[in-house]
Parts: sequence; C-alpha cells; structure tokens
Amino acid sequence: MIPDPPLSVLPHLPKKSRTIRPIAAAIIRGITFQGDKLYALDSTNGYLLEIDPITDNTTILNHHCWQDFVGATGLAIAGDTLWFTRNEDVYFCALNEEIKPQRFISLHHPANGIAVLNSTVYITSMRDGCIFIFSRETRREITRLYLPGIGIENITVKGEELWLCDDDEQSVYCLDRATGELKFNVLTPFENPTGLAFHQDKTTGEEILYVAYAYAEPYIRDNPNANPNHELQYRDRTFIHPLYFHYNPAEKYARSNGFLLEMSYTEELSPLDPVELEDLEWRIALPAETQRQKVRQVEPIGLPFEERIIDGQRIAVFKFEKLNSEQRYIFGWKALLEVWGIKYQFGPQDGENVPEMPSEYCDRYLVDNDNLAMDKENIQRAAKDAIGDETNVLRKMYNIRNYVYDRLSYGIKPHIDTPDVALARGVGSCGEYLGVLLALARLNGIASRTVGRYKCPAKPLEKFIPLEPDFNHVWMEFFLPGFGWLPMESNPDDINEGGPYPTRFFMGLAWYHAEMAKGVPFEKLYIQDAPIPKEKVSIGELAINHVCFTILDELDPNDFTEE
Repeated sequence: MIPDPPLSVLPHLPKKSRTIRPIAAAIIRGITFQGDKLYALDSTNGYLLEIDPITDNTTILNHHCWQDFVGATGLAIAGDTLWFTRNEDVYFCALNEEIKPQRFISLHHPANGIAVLNSTVYITSMRDGCIFIFSRETRREITRLYLPGIGIENITVKGEELWLCDDDEQSVYCLDRATGELKFNVLTPFENPTGLAFHQDKTTGEEILYVAYAYAEPYIRDNPNANPNHELQYRDRTFIHPLYFHYNPAEKYARSNGFLLEMSYTEELSPLDPVELEDLEWRIALPAETQRQKVRQVEPIGLPFEERIIDGQRIAVFKFEKLNSEQRYIFGWKALLEVWGIKYQFGPQDGENVPEMPSEYCDRYLVDNDNLAMDKENIQRAAKDAIGDETNVLRKMYNIRNYVYDRLSYGIKPHIDTPDVALARGVGSCGEYLGVLLALARLNGIASRTVGRYKCPAKPLEKFIPLEPDFNHVWMEFFLPGFGWLPMESNPDDINEGGPYPTRFFMGLAWYHAEMAKGVPFEKLYIQDAPIPKEKVSIGELAINHVCFTILDELDPNDFTEE
C-alpha cells in the first residue's frame, strides 16, 4: 500500500503535465506531434503508434505493413508526409490509411534520427558523427554539422534551433540551426533518451519538450516452476516524459527537472568491541546549499543536535557526556531537499588566461592532505603524461579525466587504497578513481576537492516509497579561477573500454546527487575539539548507518528561486 503524501507536500501537487505510457510499446525510438496527436515508433515491434497524451489510448496505424518499420528509429511529420529512418535508409510516405514507404536516400552508415522543415531534411548518424542536411526536392546533400555527443542521437527542429537527445550522454542539446553551434545542453532526469518533440499546451500556450526513454528494467519474477520461485529477469520499459529546463546564460548553467526529496541519515549505535568515551562530540555534516540544491528544512532524529557552522558549512553536533558499548541509540537528521539536474556551459575559451588562484586555495587544495600519494613516482609520471603540453585549465582537467578512465576499470573492494596502488592495479572504486583524479589535478596546479555523499536511487516515478541506496558515493569539484567550483563525477562516465567517454557529468550533476557540506569531513568524532584517531575508535566499529530517500514531487526549474 502506497502511503498518503505528507501534508507539507500537498500544495505542490498536481503537476501540469504527465508521463505518457503507450500501451503495448516495447522500445520507442522516435516521437513527433501533429497538433494534439502524438506519434511514436516502436522499433522492436515495428509499430507506428498514434497516442492520446491525456489517456495513453494507443492505436497502431501501420497494421498492414508493420514489417517495414521494424528497426526504425527517427520519426518526423511535415504536412501530410511521414518520414522515418531505418538502418542506412531514409523513407517517406503519405500519412493516410495506406502508408506505403518510399526510399528517399541511403547513407553509408545507419541513419538514427530525422527532422524536416519546409524543404530541408536533417538526418543524424552516430557512425558518421554528424547531422546531414539534404534538400527535399533534389535529394542532394547541402551541408553537414557535427554531432555534439557520442551516442545515438535523435533530432527535432524548432524555429531557428535544432534539438537533439543522446542516449549515452543522457542529455538534450540545443544547436543553432544554421551553424550547428551549441547554445546549451541539459541533463535528462532518466537515462537512455531515445526521441524528442515539442508540443504547445493549449491551456497555457507554453511549448513543452517531451522526451522518450527506453531501457531494460530488472525485476524479481515469481516463477512457480522454479525452486526457489523468485528469479531475476529483465523487461522492456518505455515512456515519454516532459523535460523542463531553465538556461541562465549570464551564470553559464542550465537546470533541468527537479525533485522534492526527503532524505534521512541516521546512526544506530551498536559497538563491535567494548568502548568507553567521555565528552564525545559526534559531528555529521548537513546538506549543502548550491546552485542545484536547496534545503527547505532539517530536523533531528532520535536525539537533539546542536547546529554549528564550521568553515562556512552546516554541521549537526550530537553530544554525549558518556558513551559506552552497553548503550543503544538511534540519532541523525531528516532533511527536505529540492534537487535539480545541472550542466555548466563553459567551453575551452573559458579555460584560457584565467586569473591567479586564490592563495588560500593553493594552501588547501593543491597539497597532499588526504593520502593522495603525490610524492610517488608513478603518480608524478602520470600527472605529466595526462596533460602533455596542454595549458588550458578545462582541457587539462578533461585530459586528466580521460587518462584515468583509460587506465582504471570500476570495481568495489572492502577498503580504499592510495592512488599509487589503485593506478598500478588498474581497478578502483569511486573513492579510488577520485583519489587518482585529485592527485593528478593537484600536481597540475588545478585546485580540487572531494564532495558527495550519497545518490538517491534514480527512480523518479516511484513517489512516496522509501528508497535506500546500496552504497555511499563521492565525486569531485575542481576550481576554475574567475568562476568557482565545477562538479565532475569520479567514475560513472567511464562506460566504454578505451573511450570515447560521455561528458554528461563533466561540469554536470544529475538530480539524484545529494550534496553534503563541502570542504569538511562528512562524519567525525571529537573529544575536546580534537578528532579521535581512527586507530583508537572508528565510526564503522561503533554504529550502523541508515540512509533513506523518499521522492515526494517533481519540480520545474523555472520555479527555482535564488537566495
């Protein structure tokens, strides 16, 4: 039974648009609107679908020629003509009861997406890495533009702009239609976007961008013929969801779909060994205020805490006059957070001729103060090899990231090794990726720091259900003089052996990242303002932590208010 939403959330419901779930669709790979009618291609079944976006009522239009559409991807409608791509071919046909596809042109490599405006046809091809622009009348190529991402990209046209979605990049791009220049890009709230289209809301007049998604969902199947009867299976999931975004050109970032989360972090005191401590302060960082995260409220769980500002960050301090292994407590905090996806829009030109680094950052974020093995020969050699002769700050950081991705593969271990050991081994957890990235960045004069701490399970359609992450997570921020700190994920973009690697989380974070206080330890024990060494007693030996997220509502980034 799904619980009722908290009373504090009710004023924010309902949303102005809804998730569209076409009936019987397996994998949607292209969508387009004509008036209020939504059309979609089911690539697996070969269905050309007409969908009512209000009721999800679904009709198969090509019931007599569905075989011609199996494997089709891009979809466009211009006037009464329907266009689609399949393999290397581009087809068109009249949008009527007959639907008899005719070949328009063939490319040397697969055509992925298509858009049509007046007499111009735009075709994307991942293998060619470009957008082909053809004349509708002559069927001759006019020119071509570069694709901005590395994955399969679908396309639509809106006025003087081209809009593309990229399944690997988890992003939507807005390009100048004439030059192909990137105006901005945003992260999508779900992975694997496979199609996009604009639709004008009749009530508000607002143009809403809808994005299709398709992926294989793991689930537990009850199989009566097996023993045990529960088994892991996968099933196709596909749907269409509105993408909300807000581009701030002055501050050079774009926000996308946000969510209202309830997050709780608690410790259950359960010592493994006898312990006796007096005048103990148990400090736990509170969520941070950033350009993509706002804290509505924080309240204690189990025991009261004193809120303290340390290095400009909010910290919850739990005090124990005496604490021993016979006692049992649950204590922590619960926070109501607004979180958004964010993507910073800096280009290589922003990394040239930057101002001097603030001196206080040099003393704190360019030194080895976290077991980074910056004095080890293999780390120092890697720092030189990673950047070569590059002097641009952003290109240096990008090259360091790719160098680390080329040499590490993701794997989890019981403990975190120092960067020299992880780099030599070639396998690392998120914390070990991060250690190597920090060491190489700092040795190259780029101030960098550890940030994190948890990711909400990426299930934004599962509202009011407690979600528990399996692991904690850390990523990094690097400092761009003249602007400030920029985020970069530690390992999630390392998805292709040997590259190319997506840049979705290079200067970007998804909505599900929960940012804790920065530049200070997330959790630490103190006696008389002195930190207790881990060798004496560690938090992991004293308590079991419990982390829980509940998604309460979806938010429009245009409603985000700056402090």
